[in-house]
Amino acid sequence: MKKLKYMAGALIAAMAISSCDEDTLNIGQSLTDDSDKLNVSSAEYTVTTQTIMADSVFSLASNNYFGKVRDPETGTDVTSEFTTQFNLLEYTNLAQESKVVSIFDGRAGADSCEMILYVASPFNNTDSLTAMKMRITEMSKPMEEGQRYYTDFDPASEGMLRADGIVKQKMFTYKNLAQIDSVRNNTKYQEHILVKLNDAYTAVDGTSYNNYGSYIMRQYYDHPEYFRNAYAFTHKVCPGFCFQITDGLGFHAQISNIGLRVYYTVNDSTVHRVIFTLAGTHEVLQSTHIINDRDALQSLAQETAYTYLKTPAGLFTEVTLPVDEIKQGHEADTLLASKLSFQRLNYQSFDNRLLGIPQSLLLLPKDSLHSFFEKRNVNDNVLSYIASYSSKYNTYTFNNLSNLVTALWNAKNRGMAKDANWTANHPNWNKMVLVPISYTTSSSTNEISNIQHDMSLTSIRLVGGPANANAPIRINVAYGKFR
Repeated sequence: MKKLKYMAGALIAAMAISSCDEDTLNIGQSLTDDSDKLNVSSAEYTVTTQTIMADSVFSLASNNYFGKVRDPETGTDVTSEFTTQFNLLEYTNLAQESKVVSIFDGRAGADSCEMILYVASPFNNTDSLTAMKMRITEMSKPMEEGQRYYTDFDPASEGMLRADGIVKQKMFTYKNLAQIDSVRNNTKYQEHILVKLNDAYTAVDGTSYNNYGSYIMRQYYDHPEYFRNAYAFTHKVCPGFCFQITDGLGFHAQISNIGLRVYYTVNDSTVHRVIFTLAGTHEVLQSTHIINDRDALQSLAQETAYTYLKTPAGLFTEVTLPVDEIKQGHEADTLLASKLSFQRLNYQSFDNRLLGIPQSLLLLPKDSLHSFFEKRNVNDNVLSYIASYSSKYNTYTFNNLSNLVTALWNAKNRGMAKDANWTANHPNWNKMVLVPISYTTSSSTNEISNIQHDMSLTSIRLVGGPANANAPIRINVAYGKFR
C-alpha cells in the first residue's frame, strides 16, 4: 500500500508535466525494481458539464458583503444586505456607576453612541465616491443557533424587525471624505461608515433613554448577568441589526468588522468607551440576504456552449464523472492518479465593471451541496476537493481525484448489491458540483479550518456545456497493477 501511495505521488507529478501516454507507462519500470515491477497504463475520458441554478445558499458566515451593483453581463441589479448580532469582547466592563459624570433621569448615562462599519475589498475603486443610502433597523428578536439561514432569508418578511425601535437612514460613500487627509493618509486607517445612535431611545419595556448608549449602560448596571456571554447579550440586550440598501447603485464591498461604541465620562474627566464587536466568530450569527434577478440567471443557465460560475448565490457548474468508463475493464486495477482541469473562457469586453474571478473552487457531490456547508465541513480529499485559480494557465486544476472515483465506484457497487435499481434511484451518484468558495486556515497548522460560499461579486464562463464548442473536458487517469 505504501508503494502504491508513493507511485501515485510520482504519477501526479508526471501528469502535471506531461500528457504523453508512453511517458506515463514507463514510470512503473523506472520506479520499481525488476522483481517487483508495476504495470502502469493510462487513459483519458470525456467529462460532461452543465450550468445549474444556485438559488439560495447557506449564508451563516464570517464575511458579509454589502451594496448594490448592476451586472454588465445581464444588465440586472445584484443586491447584498445582511443581518448581524454583536459579540462581547473579553473582559467587557464599565466604570462603577457612581463615578460616571453624565447623568440621565438620575442614573449614569452615555455621552454618545455610534456604530462603525469597516469596509474593504470594494467591487470597483472607480465608484468609490458613489452616493448610497442604507437603512439600519433594530431586530425585534435574534437569529437562533441551530436554524438554517440561507441567502433568501429576509428578516423583514419574517417579522423580525422592530417597527418602534431604531430605524436610521444613512447616506454614505466607500471613501469617507468626512475624515481629514492627515487621518486618511495614516497607514492604519480603514475605510468605514459611521452611524450615530444619539437619538432618544425607547426600550421594549417602554423605558425611555436619551440615547442607545445609555440603554446599554443601564442594562449593564442593572443586569450584569446579561453581559457574561454573547448569547445572553443577544437575547436580553441587543438582538442585532439589519442593514439594507434603499438607494444608490455602484457600491459593493466586504464588511470586515462592525463595532458598537458607547462613550461616557468618569469623574477624572477621562472619556471612556466600551466596544461590542462583530468579530467573525461562531458565537454570533450573521446572515447575508442576496437579491438577484432569477429570470436573468435562468437565461444564462440555459446557454449550452459553455458553463457559468456566478456569485453571490448565482450559478454553479455541474460535473458528471465517467466513473463506469474509468473502471470498466480495470475493476481489479488500482487507480493511481487522476487529473481534471477546467479552462476559463476570457471575456472580450474590457469593461472595468465586469465581475471578478473566483479564486477557489470546491468540487463536491451534488447531493451534499447543502449539507456540506450546513455542517461546516472542510474538504477531505476523498469526496470534496479544492482547486485554486491559476492566472498563468487560466485554469482550475484538481490534481488527483483517484480517491473520489474509487469512492463513487464502491458506493455504486454496494448500492447495486442491495437494489438493482440503485442508479435509477440515485441519479446524482456520479454528479459533482463546482462551487466558488472562500476559506480560512488555522494559524497554528495552516490547514483549512472553515469553508464558506463566496459572497463577493464574481462571474466566469468555463469550457464545457452540452454543446461545447471547444476541446472536450478530459479526465486523465493512470492505473497500476503489480506483476
